[in-house]
Amino acid sequence: MPEKNTKIRKALLPAAGLGTRFLPATKASPKEMLPIVDKPLIEYAVEEAEACGIEEFVIITGKNKRAIEDHFDIAYKLENTLRDKGQVELLEAINRHRNSDFAYIRQGEPLGLGHAISCARPFVKDEPVAILLSDDIIPPGESLLKDMIGLYEETGGPVIALMRVPPEELHRYGVIKGTELREGVYEITDLVEKPAPEDAPSDLAIIGRYILTPDIFEMLDGLSPGSGGEIQLTDALMALAGRRKVYGLIFGGTRYDAGDKLGFLKATVDFALANGALAEGFKKYLFSTVEALNSQRGAKVDK
Repeated sequence: MPEKNTKIRKALLPAAGLGTRFLPATKASPKEMLPIVDKPLIEYAVEEAEACGIEEFVIITGKNKRAIEDHFDIAYKLENTLRDKGQVELLEAINRHRNSDFAYIRQGEPLGLGHAISCARPFVKDEPVAILLSDDIIPPGESLLKDMIGLYEETGGPVIALMRVPPEELHRYGVIKGTELREGVYEITDLVEKPAPEDAPSDLAIIGRYILTPDIFEMLDGLSPGSGGEIQLTDALMALAGRRKVYGLIFGGTRYDAGDKLGFLKATVDFALANGALAEGFKKYLFSTVEALNSQRGAKVDK
């Protein structure tokens, strides 16, 4: 049965990780503030949630993450400067989240995604909540989160976003086993965090979008460390699936793993090509670069 409070009004954005894959850039700066063209990673996730009508956000932060709070705060001096110069578009750009509310909770130690989510319990209380990992960039126009909310409203159960991935990449993800209820929708019966290829129960990997019910916090309470010595959300979801139906929704659209350097570069290129102010000049640059590489390759072959 659906929860008493079925409307998704709140979103959690875990942002307390150390960002080790992007060192040294992330030694003193939050990974979540790395820009894809002209917006930081975390802002794309916020915009995705806002497009679904969500206006309340809690961001789980840690040390050296103050820049995230400053980014979504009011910047009076900057606004006045832009206003005086008549730079209306830039003024609108930095104020586009003015109607949303942001709260921040510190995760004292980086003990894993499950622990980060448990820190938000006082904020979530007895409501369902959307969780978005800003490493996973879903381009504007994709309906993944909206579809997940729709499935939650239909079933009343937690919903996890899934993608099919090649066997050699499964060790990087949580992987599910389940029963297909209809095209693209699964009832999850098992979850394994970062399995070896031979131990993976399927090719359906969990990506960074969740709709979770408040009873997830009961599963997280007292949970022992799992893979990597961290409190794994996957383990809590497995426990939850033993008590109620948990659903998976396959996403067939575009998703960038921007927590990986190659994925970050791919997102940067594609978003730049989709930017009207940059696309033409950037295309010319890419074509000239590819031509130069091909010429070098041809010269090497000739030798």
